[in-house]
Formats: sequence, structure tokens, C-alpha cells
Amino acid sequence: MPRSSPGHEDRHAPGTRVGARRIPRQERSRATVERILEAGAQVLSEHGYEGASTSRIATEAGLSPGSLYQYFPHKDAIVLAVLERYSDQLVAGITARMTGQFEQPAPVIVRATLAALLDGLDVEQPFLRAAVVHGPQLDDGRALRIFEDRIGELVLAYLTTRREELRPDLSLPAAAWMLVRTVEHLTVRYLLDRPPIHRDRFLLELTQLTLNYLRPTAV
Repeated sequence: MPRSSPGHEDRHAPGTRVGARRIPRQERSRATVERILEAGAQVLSEHGYEGASTSRIATEAGLSPGSLYQYFPHKDAIVLAVLERYSDQLVAGITARMTGQFEQPAPVIVRATLAALLDGLDVEQPFLRAAVVHGPQLDDGRALRIFEDRIGELVLAYLTTRREELRPDLSLPAAAWMLVRTVEHLTVRYLLDRPPIHRDRFLLELTQLTLNYLRPTAV
């Protein structure tokens, strides 16, 4: 298969399935896939989605394009695999931060959870843009919805344990849905726009916004 130029031949044809060409089962194959994904993440961090190509990723991985194509049919398949792995790592980090902390005062666990999300999303801007702009275009937003749903389950579990402290009219599923997407959007915009707001101030304001939404209204 010929080498692909950046941003054109690497893209999958409309209507084709975006995914790995084969599932690695042997340790050597799994190691090769890991090399490709590491290289893909590095290329996305340096060049973004538009500047990424299978030839650049293969070079970064120390592989020939032919070897890379044995595992991934085109650039988009690699990008999605990289972003899915990143999403899994982000969810794992937030889960670890929340696990066993439900008894902590609400301001403490809310701020800690928001800090974990901010830390996880604070990657190179070209990579973050690939994750939030191009990723959803490649799979109709499937990976993003899965990520939001997984975080939403954690938030809903926490809200359920603190029901007595929350607004009596609050729908917990609705609150979890809105909180995840509101916080996600504000955090992504903060990292992409880089406004003149110190990180600690951003976390303080976002924590306060979240808590004010959940707390009973003072009479």
C-alpha cells in the first residue's frame, strides 16, 4: 500500500467502518499496537488531527507503513483508538479520585473531582482539539457519549448518597446529565481559550457553580 499524504488519503471513505483491521491476540502484536497508539498520541499532540498521517505515525512508531496497515486500515482508525484509550484513562483517573470519598464533605469531593477532570483534560491543545472536535465527527459522537455516560453514572451514584442534602425538587438523573456536560464544556473551553483566570480561581468558581446548583435555595 502506498504511503499516504497528511489529511487526505488517510481518511476513511464515507460509510466505511472506522476501526482496527485486526484484533491483536499475541503479546508481540499487542506490543506493536501499543507502539502505534503511543505514536498516534504523540503525532496528534504535535500536529493535531489535520496534520496527522499514517506515514507520520508509522515513522514515530519506528514501523513501515505496511506494518502499520496490518493493524489499522487508515488514519481515522488510529485516531479513534488513541482517543478511546485516552477516554478510558480519564474515566479511570476520575473514578479513582471519587472511589471511597463519598463521605467527604461535598465541597471537598466536588473540587477534587473537578480537579481530576481538569488535570486529565490538560493535554497538548492539538490533541485536545482532536478529542473534542474531530473525534465526535469520526464516530457520530459515540465515544464522547460513552465517556459522558460513564462519568454520569459516577455523579449519579454520589448524588444518590447525598440526597438529603440536595434540593428537594432535584431530579438526580437530570442533574447528573446536566452537571457532566456543563462542567465538561466549561473545562474544555478554559483549556482551549486560556482566559486570564488562574487555575485555582477557575476550580473555585466551578466548584461553587456546581454546589449552588445542587443546594437547597435559602428562604
